[in-house]
Amino acid sequence: MSYVPISIATESQYQQRQQQEQHSAPDISPPRDSTFHPEDWKILSKFWYPVAFSSDLTDKPIAVRLLDERLVAYRADGRVVIAKDMCAHRGVPLSLGWVEGENIVCPYHGLRYGPDGKCRHIPSQPDGHISERLKICMYPTQERYGLIWTSLGGGHETFPEFPAWDNLAFQQILPPSIDIAASAGRQVEGFIDVAHFAWIHEATFADRDNPFVPQYTAERTERGMHAEYISTVSNFPKRMQHRAPPDYLWRRVFNIELPFTASLTVDFPEGGVLSILNAASPVSARSTRLFVPITRNFDQDQPLQEVYDFNRQIFEEDRAIVETQRPDDLPLDRGVEAHILADRSSGAYRRAMSLLGLGSAYSG
Repeated sequence: MSYVPISIATESQYQQRQQQEQHSAPDISPPRDSTFHPEDWKILSKFWYPVAFSSDLTDKPIAVRLLDERLVAYRADGRVVIAKDMCAHRGVPLSLGWVEGENIVCPYHGLRYGPDGKCRHIPSQPDGHISERLKICMYPTQERYGLIWTSLGGGHETFPEFPAWDNLAFQQILPPSIDIAASAGRQVEGFIDVAHFAWIHEATFADRDNPFVPQYTAERTERGMHAEYISTVSNFPKRMQHRAPPDYLWRRVFNIELPFTASLTVDFPEGGVLSILNAASPVSARSTRLFVPITRNFDQDQPLQEVYDFNRQIFEEDRAIVETQRPDDLPLDRGVEAHILADRSSGAYRRAMSLLGLGSAYSG
């Protein structure tokens, strides 16, 4: 991944590319009950988001939701399939049905749909003509980092990177997902915020006697934002703080891939490296399901439940604050909120989000 800041010329080219894509993209519309502004929804729909764990997806259909769109996800002959959760015949959720071979069966009248979305069989008229209108909307899928991902807008945007997941020297850890009653933008900004450690995470790893935020760099990149932060705030849980060498400088590297995927890499003592993928999936404008794949190259013999509990506590501390923030949406207009020096990363993130063409008070 390149971390070269976007130049003025590159920003112009980026905006031109966005305009070209808007003219050439298929006519994709938000659902009727969408909580997003229609234009914001179309922009956000182009990106990849996780909707389920790989381990949860079998030949039994499950209902998931993304950007207010109701989806059905399942495996058909081992292949991951995601479709709009609505039979084209009478609008019954296909997640109430079942899978036979590579077909999903509607529970109302038994219509069978193949992985291309076309109806292949109508039990009540086995030899009759099948209308072309009997077709369900299918979406692209990827199975990465232990998660099932999809894109409602065709999946043409670059897929989020998390290279540590495929490094054989690192342990793969998949904590349970977390549901947050807040916008995905607010959650992501909280994840990259370094000034809140001492105040929100004092019980887990930080220290209110050490609230100082040293100067750090944050810059926009071609895919979002890159920031490097070095401080004396230990990343060990409170019960393990004795393992932090005196005066050790903790290096944290944040990367954001627009709009709602971020990663954090922390350098631990003795060559240890911890990487976290913060994949915020926008269920609706103010409801987020957070997936957090983790990798580490140390303490691999320790019980995983301790990792689950520690990270759950941290994200619950964040959730309790993020759910109270007003306005609910992430303001992209700099005049809406005041700013402090420690906000370099959030400033870079908001400016990068603005380049996507989202509204200044977008719902997301």
